[in-house]
Amino acid sequence: MSVEKKTAREPCCSKLKITLAAMCFVYFAKAFQGSYMKSSITQIERRFDIPSSLIGFIDGSFEIGNLFVIAFVSYFGAKLHRPRLIGAGCLIMAMGSFITAAPHFFQGLYKYETTISHFSASNGTESILPCLTNGSLAQDEIPTVEIQAECEKAASSSLWLYVFLGNMLRGVGETPVMPLGLSYLDDFSRAENTALYMALIQTMGIMGPMFGFMLGSFCAKLYVDIGAVDLDTITINHKDSRWVGAWWLGFLFTGGVMLLAGIPFWFLPKSLPKQGETETVKKSNVVEGEQERFIPDNNKHSNAPDKPAPVSMAALAKDFLPSLKKLFSNTIYMTLIITTIIQVNGFIGLITFQPKYMEQTYGHSASRAIFLIGVSNLPALALGIVTGGFIMKKFKLNILGASKFCITASLLTFSALLVQYFLQCDNSQVAGLTVSYQGAPEVSYQQNTLISQCNMACSCSLKHWDPICATSNGLTYASPCLAGCQTSTGVGKEMVFHNCTCIGDSPFSYANMSAVLGQCPRKSDCDYMFKFYMAVTIIGSFFPACAATPGYIILLRSINPELKSLALGVHILLIRTLGGIPPAIYFGALIDRTCLKWGTKQCGGRGACRIYDSIAFRNSYLGVIYGLFAASFVLCGVLYNRLSHREKKRALKSQLKAPEQDGNGVSTGNRNVSSAIIKCDENPDQETTI
Repeated sequence: MSVEKKTAREPCCSKLKITLAAMCFVYFAKAFQGSYMKSSITQIERRFDIPSSLIGFIDGSFEIGNLFVIAFVSYFGAKLHRPRLIGAGCLIMAMGSFITAAPHFFQGLYKYETTISHFSASNGTESILPCLTNGSLAQDEIPTVEIQAECEKAASSSLWLYVFLGNMLRGVGETPVMPLGLSYLDDFSRAENTALYMALIQTMGIMGPMFGFMLGSFCAKLYVDIGAVDLDTITINHKDSRWVGAWWLGFLFTGGVMLLAGIPFWFLPKSLPKQGETETVKKSNVVEGEQERFIPDNNKHSNAPDKPAPVSMAALAKDFLPSLKKLFSNTIYMTLIITTIIQVNGFIGLITFQPKYMEQTYGHSASRAIFLIGVSNLPALALGIVTGGFIMKKFKLNILGASKFCITASLLTFSALLVQYFLQCDNSQVAGLTVSYQGAPEVSYQQNTLISQCNMACSCSLKHWDPICATSNGLTYASPCLAGCQTSTGVGKEMVFHNCTCIGDSPFSYANMSAVLGQCPRKSDCDYMFKFYMAVTIIGSFFPACAATPGYIILLRSINPELKSLALGVHILLIRTLGGIPPAIYFGALIDRTCLKWGTKQCGGRGACRIYDSIAFRNSYLGVIYGLFAASFVLCGVLYNRLSHREKKRALKSQLKAPEQDGNGVSTGNRNVSSAIIKCDENPDQETTI
């Protein structure tokens, strides 16, 4: 009688645990780096004076980098030294960060647009005369093509290409991390520990964005040319839509962190001993049985050796297309990919433009919006991922249970998103854009509405954005000239404008014709609404994160083990290509259509948007997200149907292997079960009953 051997207690510093720690750190570093890029979107848009659609294209360059190499890295990389490939990827990602920051050192000092001309008086104060009648400030003339081309060259306006290239390199470097890292860990860990390990890795991956957004908030408050200019001479602050933070500083820091994250992988072996490999076969094969249930018959290899023999690159290349065919014949895998693509489209659009949505809808600065996302939404994501992994391990959910869990979490997420639609503030009150000069609501996309009787005598530029706030009536004016201001006192940020004729014409001015720099703050009830919005977004961040780990388990358990790395690679390739690149572009293009006032470049061209119609912004932004999530629910139902159908097929095969016998010892039911299985195999989309 044989005695089963039990494994000794695993050392606290085993190679598998070192691998797990290294994977956690690299997931933190890449998420830290990627989230900082997301948090810097607004700053980059303003620094290079580009529209949201173009910044969306730049943001999508990360996925373009993935697109170039991910399928081949995932397939061929599985046969090579996976840890070293991950280390090389970390080095490339660090280089990408440094290249992204490079334009700052090639550009001159940032010059924000302003209409104010000034001269120094003998008493040290500045007397501003914005409203002149000689046309000296009318700057709307269109420059010639030659002059504008020369100006664009001098202003280094094409340096955003470095940001594009650096972000694309980050995408190339990130390619081996997920498919090779997760498959490497899954190959050498106990099957029952896989969900917990993935939950830990993804949790560290969520901690990265939390710190990334906090770093983005900190850098957004620092002036872009900090250390090179006298900040007392700057007339704008971090709440102004023309403000550009020190976006480049964070890329240098995140690049250094990524360099450190790649070091351990250069010292890890090509393979590890299987965790608990001397335990009983029963324990080691808990998931293998379930995996067999959900892998199509034509994907199974009955004679797969324990240790594959060395093969040449030519043999690997020859087997590439047949492996892809086997992978794409798995209907569950393909349905899961399409569903994920649609959901990722909604998520990317949501997170990319959420800081701008909070800034335009609730009147918060970009730095504050980024900070709040980092300290509230992202911890909820981390908690959700841990919760999902814990539930999977605690209740030992099979694939059907995991799919039910994912569908429930998606429905709760959609409900939270629907509530956000009703948590809306009114437009910021800007005379001539969102309200008339008398204060009546009146949204206009035409620039000629900025001209009124009160400023008609002034030679004002309609192209520039230099807002001032009239404290007496709460209205914002696009510039001191358009407010009809005649004089001012103070210097820098302390400037106060006086004798503003348009403020005097307002029925709410109470004879106070003064204004200060910057936009007027939102009404107090908007702050109250914003608190509800943040509470709902926290809830809306928790539920989709709960479905992350079950979703990975469904993916891993629905494919053949030999195709695991390829399947993960193709999964990431398609998600990056169809889920990561398009949404930032078409979301940005739709948001651009809601712009009320465009800024002006140094050379006279159209710059970044300064203020949006927040109601139209909400309809475009949330409307597309609702449509995408609604479509994904339909596919979730199809996925569950296919999973349950395959489970019924497995049950029929189990009955065939263990048939009941009648009283004479003759097997009964074999014929019925066999015919049912044959029918099921011939028409897999039709549910079979006995």
